[in-house]
Amino acid sequence: MFGIVRPCAHRLGEGLKTQWMAHLCGLCLALRGDHGQFARVVTNYDGLLISVLTEAQAGRTTGWRRTAGPCPLRGMRTASVAQGEGARLAAAVSLVLASAKVRDHVADGDGLLARRPMAAAAQRVAANWGRAGQRTGAEVGFDTAVLVDAVDRQTGIEALAGPGTPMLTVTEPTETATAAAFAHTAVLAGRPGNAEPLAEAGRLFGRLAHLLDAVEDREADAASGAWNPLTATGTDLAEARRLADDALHGIRLALREVDFTNGRLAHVLLAHELRLSVDRAFGTSSCSHQAEAYGPPPGGPYAPSGPGGPPLPPEPPHRNRRGLITGCLVWAGLACTCQMCCGTYEDPWTREPKGGLCSQCDGNCSGCGDCCNCCDCCGNCCDGCDCGCDC
Repeated sequence: MFGIVRPCAHRLGEGLKTQWMAHLCGLCLALRGDHGQFARVVTNYDGLLISVLTEAQAGRTTGWRRTAGPCPLRGMRTASVAQGEGARLAAAVSLVLASAKVRDHVADGDGLLARRPMAAAAQRVAANWGRAGQRTGAEVGFDTAVLVDAVDRQTGIEALAGPGTPMLTVTEPTETATAAAFAHTAVLAGRPGNAEPLAEAGRLFGRLAHLLDAVEDREADAASGAWNPLTATGTDLAEARRLADDALHGIRLALREVDFTNGRLAHVLLAHELRLSVDRAFGTSSCSHQAEAYGPPPGGPYAPSGPGGPPLPPEPPHRNRRGLITGCLVWAGLACTCQMCCGTYEDPWTREPKGGLCSQCDGNCSGCGDCCNCCDCCGNCCDGCDCGCDC
């Protein structure tokens, strides 16, 4: 899983979380259904936005959802999942962009791909994904050539970029690709009038995706000597943040012009979660749910403030602790049934109660319990929000 929009369950609430998971599972199953099990590895958080936008414009009508069977990634539970042209368009876009990403890694000789046998195998996988995405795109009326062209132009632009090159010159191919994908959701939903504002929202989303990826990889790229657009163009973090904030504002303005049937989830993801993604990338956010997720520290809710402060009582030893081998067997069982991802369980060794990763906070939510300004349209915290909802 990858992407810049990674919502926290605490912020979404149960209803929107269920909808979000329906689109995530729908994308995964669309990839499996059309292209086989291995294609599911390209499932990503940002790709499901295509499915979300399509359904948000078309409304909840018969044929948009189906009940999927038990899946290990859902703790062997059934679920209502998105289906139809929106999910298939999301699958096509994900395949084509994943193909480009693999080719890029091969060209850079990253990791194991520096070895010829691995590089050759990766090239074959990338080619298969590219053809599969093109085929599925054509079936839903979307020409993936715009994505392929954007990827090809990106390579040339990066080769020519240097100090003084505008950052927006480097992000343009990504902007063009996402604009086309977002705009086509209006065609699939039968809302051609939405194509222009959605293209603008997609263009700015592509800009953000490129910027945030560059910000998050900046230090690692510097250490490894890899190419980074911020370093190459001499763009500092202050300028990158300004561009990101401008893009956020532009997306919110564009969303106001879109005629949604039920745009609540799309609004939350693109107007609120995207802002938090920017904060996360620039290190300006914190989470208030970590303490309540795990409870107070052993011995009480306070901690010593320094010499002379009240000492914490010693942590009681865990009773009925499992041995090494037994704990490993229990861990394997939990991992195979994905309870460690999406369920609740006991620690394999200490037997402490735990919550799966899907139920934990990502460390970047402010929590609606901590502020008094909430959106009437989505129930989300939006202190100082300029997205157009009645805050």
